[in-house]
Amino acid sequence: MKDNSNLHQKVQEMCDCYTTTDPLPEMARLADDTDPQEAATKWLALAVLHGINAGANKISLRLDRNGSVEVTARYNEAQLPSPGKAVGEKIFESIREITHIEGEKGKLNLALGVRDSSVDLRVKLKSDEERKKLTIAFPD
Repeated sequence: MKDNSNLHQKVQEMCDCYTTTDPLPEMARLADDTDPQEAATKWLALAVLHGINAGANKISLRLDRNGSVEVTARYNEAQLPSPGKAVGEKIFESIREITHIEGEKGKLNLALGVRDSSVDLRVKLKSDEERKKLTIAFPD
């Protein structure tokens, strides 16, 4: 039976599920996950939780055409664990499905429920022939 809940809801549920864990070790394990779509959903939730917990200004994911994936967080510019190519691709697909951003670039606000409150994120997508970039900006 197909699960009909939407990705936005699944990300919120994952945030609830992982609230009491340390997001970084969980993120580091996702590159080897056998289900890239599930791993992408987990990564999005863990990135949001890490950003909230660590006081990040923003987290960026860059996927180059050659398959290299780089994740950075801006507080004191730090490298985060890479989700790997397959999961990285699914993260971009998931964000496009959640936000309905079409085309080469776009940005919008995304309200995400986390436990008994919510956070307003600024999501930005940009892509060209060489790379794709996702930036999740956190409120001040």
